[in-house]
Amino acid sequence: MNTLRILSSLLLMLLLVPPAQAAQEIQNVRAWLAPDNTRLVFDLSGPVEHKLFTLSGPDRVVIDIDKVQLQASLNGLGLEDSPVSQIRHSTRGDGLRIVLDLKSDVRPKSFDLKPNEQYGHRLVVDLAMREEAIVTKSVVPVPGEENKRDVVVVIDAGHGGEDPGAIGPGGVKEKDVVIRIAQELKRLIDAERGYRAVLTRTGDYYVSLRGRTGKARKSNADLFVSIHADAFKDPRARGASVWVLSGRGATSEMGRWLAQRENSADLIGGVGSLSLGDKDDVLASVLLDMSMNASRKDSHQVASRIHANMASFARMHKKHVEQAGFVVLKSPDIPSILVETGFISNPEEASKLKTASYQRQMAQSIFRGVTGHFWEKPPTGSYIAWAKQSGNQLAGGERLYKVVSGDTLSVIAQRNGVSLQRLRQANQLSNDSIRIGQVLRIPTG
Repeated sequence: MNTLRILSSLLLMLLLVPPAQAAQEIQNVRAWLAPDNTRLVFDLSGPVEHKLFTLSGPDRVVIDIDKVQLQASLNGLGLEDSPVSQIRHSTRGDGLRIVLDLKSDVRPKSFDLKPNEQYGHRLVVDLAMREEAIVTKSVVPVPGEENKRDVVVVIDAGHGGEDPGAIGPGGVKEKDVVIRIAQELKRLIDAERGYRAVLTRTGDYYVSLRGRTGKARKSNADLFVSIHADAFKDPRARGASVWVLSGRGATSEMGRWLAQRENSADLIGGVGSLSLGDKDDVLASVLLDMSMNASRKDSHQVASRIHANMASFARMHKKHVEQAGFVVLKSPDIPSILVETGFISNPEEASKLKTASYQRQMAQSIFRGVTGHFWEKPPTGSYIAWAKQSGNQLAGGERLYKVVSGDTLSVIAQRNGVSLQRLRQANQLSNDSIRIGQVLRIPTG
């Protein structure tokens, strides 16, 4: 009887002892290169414990991962233009040590990501280049007449890299659609005299939300345009939309700026002309409130123009500009809008969004809204302000004309002695629809 009890006790103890954790696998390794950051993503079969640290002489980053086996290749990651000269690995007990040999100074950090719709467990290693190591091409704005400055538009293609954004039928990814629209919009803006466009990302890599607005501020942006594609669990949801910052979002952001102003290098005043750090609480609050109110007013005005332009060819989710507290809209000193180009989760809209022709229409509708707004309210000291004061003359003798009640495209063409086809081409119009207040380029001859 005692023997039976002893055996029962031993069996119970064995059942209570947790089994040894099986080794996970590194199934794939991917790299994303940005101008100021390199991201390595390790796709895992399950969660792991890891530790990251740096060593010098020579400089290297070390990642120790417990209970893992390497089943992927570390070669062919395309790291030639990154701070990493080579990747080495070795076994370490029942785990793995990965060593990144460096050729330039970085600030490394690492974190885990849980599974999502596209990927499983992931370990992410970010290598941020230090300011002095970043080689940037100096951008010298081409001056207009009388050395007037360009209007600067920062275009933000949402998501990127490890973050695909929404994924539609057939695997169409939001990050791919919006970067193409952003690139086409940049092409249109850069071709317009007196304007210059800056992309927050130029390729397939991720930029943080605050990093996007930070780039707009460093570029002395006159306008920030963030481009996205919506998604919803019901595939019947459809319609494009244009968003600006809500009142509640503005209030919370104002509190954040005031709370951190003493340690912040951020500036307000449109082109970085006014600091909050040396102002008392009341004055700082008044200045920031004035800046945000002016920025929100301009944001709504340009958003309304773009909304009307988009409505001429796209189904709109709402009949008016919408408001929300999106982080990318929270620059106190920069008018900011967010354009949702449609529901990528809707099969019909996804099919349109992935075509080059529809992407061009979207870019053109935003472009016309931007240029129309700045012709109406040109920034002081800009080429556009000078051109407006100088009789509406543009490059090559072109003029600008603002549509009034009763105008038709054919009448405007006849009145100005140009062909209807040339007038369409000069304004990237796919049809003869125009609206009151729209600003048209009148070509010569």
